[in-house]
Amino acid sequence: MIDFRNVSVGFGAQQVLNDVSFRINRGERVGIVGPNGAGKSTIFSLLTDESVPDKGDVTLPRDIRVSHLRQQLKPAAPDINLLEYSENALPSLIENQREIEALEADLDKADEGARERIVRRLGVLQSEFEHQGGYALSGRAKAALGGLGFKVSDFHAPFISFSGGWQMRAELARALVADPDLLLLDEPTNFLDIPAVEWLQRYLRDYKGTMVLISHDRYLLNSLTTVTMEVAGGMVTRYAGNFNKYEEDCRMRHMQLEAARDNQDRRREQIERFVERFRAKNTKSSQVQSRMKMLEKMEEIEVPRIVMRAPRIRVPKPPLCGVEMMRLDQAGITYDGVNWVLRGLDLRIERGEKIGLVGLNGMGKTTLLKMISGKLPPNEGRRVMGHNVVIGYQAQDFAEMMDPVRSVLETVKAAAPGLSEREVRGLLGGFFFSGDAVDKKIAVLSGGEKMRVAFARLLVNPPNFLLLDEPTTHLDIPSREALENALHDYEGTVCIVSHDIEFTRHVATSILAMTPPTVRRFPGGYDYYHEKMEAEARSQNSGDRNQGADSDRDDGGGDKKALRRERAMKRQELSKVRRPLENRIKSAERKIAELEKEQDQLSGELMKPAPGTDYATLNRRLHEIQATLADTVEAWEKVSLELESMPEE
Repeated sequence: MIDFRNVSVGFGAQQVLNDVSFRINRGERVGIVGPNGAGKSTIFSLLTDESVPDKGDVTLPRDIRVSHLRQQLKPAAPDINLLEYSENALPSLIENQREIEALEADLDKADEGARERIVRRLGVLQSEFEHQGGYALSGRAKAALGGLGFKVSDFHAPFISFSGGWQMRAELARALVADPDLLLLDEPTNFLDIPAVEWLQRYLRDYKGTMVLISHDRYLLNSLTTVTMEVAGGMVTRYAGNFNKYEEDCRMRHMQLEAARDNQDRRREQIERFVERFRAKNTKSSQVQSRMKMLEKMEEIEVPRIVMRAPRIRVPKPPLCGVEMMRLDQAGITYDGVNWVLRGLDLRIERGEKIGLVGLNGMGKTTLLKMISGKLPPNEGRRVMGHNVVIGYQAQDFAEMMDPVRSVLETVKAAAPGLSEREVRGLLGGFFFSGDAVDKKIAVLSGGEKMRVAFARLLVNPPNFLLLDEPTTHLDIPSREALENALHDYEGTVCIVSHDIEFTRHVATSILAMTPPTVRRFPGGYDYYHEKMEAEARSQNSGDRNQGADSDRDDGGGDKKALRRERAMKRQELSKVRRPLENRIKSAERKIAELEKEQDQLSGELMKPAPGTDYATLNRRLHEIQATLADTVEAWEKVSLELESMPEE
């Protein structure tokens, strides 16, 4: 168990943690959420002894192995190659291996007495090495590097030769390879593409130790965590369940506190009226005194603001345009005249489409976005723009493209010199910059605030074709949700590149998968694309197995009737196993639908309570439903996975 007892940490006048106490139990999967700068990374630094609390105690079990991925890169040994760097995850293992090698070298030269001692010591070291997973270390490192997007040819390249983003991937692989008791991950998906995020999710799903995850990635938080801790206002509040459950509980708690405060206000008003009415009457003096004491004893009920609430961004209506936004005919791009990033590409984008570009880093997503925008003309083929199309393009480095010494107002006004200051202020109000906030310098803004400024600058001359390259990088969850909601409601056309699966899932209505030198189009959204890719992978695996089986047959062909009978019998046997699983899935789906319907009904009653509403009974039943629903969904997932793993009839 990990215990924080009355811990306080301050930086200057800011109190980041104020007398907080909480516990992380062995094997728990904890997601830490909260505004940027609230103290999430401070908790990690306390767990790794990189900082000490001003007050209170942080207790970890003895001899616990901790692995920590930081947001900022701090390479341990940048001069070695990539594979060695990833394997160098446990210093104790490296020291163990060096001692084994030294003893093995001494073994031949030792006399009989010394040889016995060396052999005994070697036995102990080798046993420890095996227990810590030393013999599987290289295999784990290669699997992690491959899963995070490195090629086999990269393994022996110097670590220092990779870019910062790829070095962060290697740092993540190193943290995973250690297979620690406690895994601390601080924004692990910042430099990953969608395939790498999906691989990481599968890897962490099977991790057996205690995991603490700081992330703005709702896909990871929802699929991996069982406990959520909210860090805000110097406090740490623990919630059972993943991020979605935390949001529901937050809203419920907020509603309950508001209802309790309203009841208290009404009660206080009644008492104050009684006191004012009968203060001067001697016959009521004892009752007046009693009620005045009641007022003194009443504790103020504070209703904290909902920390993770998304601000609403108002997007202007796009100008009218033709049906066809843009067309690429046999288009190709090359940077060196020899190697083609994209070639022979035919693509038509129509008005109102919302397209997500997915694929591994380096497969041309940004190049394609630049070609669509006109920033990068094709080397062959042609790009044809539609009638009255107005493009709004936002690159990955949008924050660096803004002058840090300019104010928010000056930055947006420069993009539309024809607008009056009043009109620009009105637009900025829709992006939560009002009053003195418009005079803030770009340099002092948070990542979420910079995103809102960049988006306001983009929309001050309303486009009807938005092209956004990684718009969610470094944004907190409320800012991501605000942008997500704005793009969902936007009436124009959108192309996005994003590593945030939830963001892509909720915005994109079709997917372009990068298959260099061209692309492959999926007309449905992200879930449809994911299902099709998984089905194709299963079909490929099945085809490989069938091909192997065919190669074992003799050329004579054999008895075809006997073969058909055998296959029919196998289908019958398989059907006997599959049918009960299918029935269990249908039963679970019916139960889930009934529970969700009742949950929605109860939530509606709590949102709009009628006179005489029994809050306690409603809340108790709601918690029972949520617990049963979680168990039923988990059971449904297990049976579904079991059914999927079986061959088709």
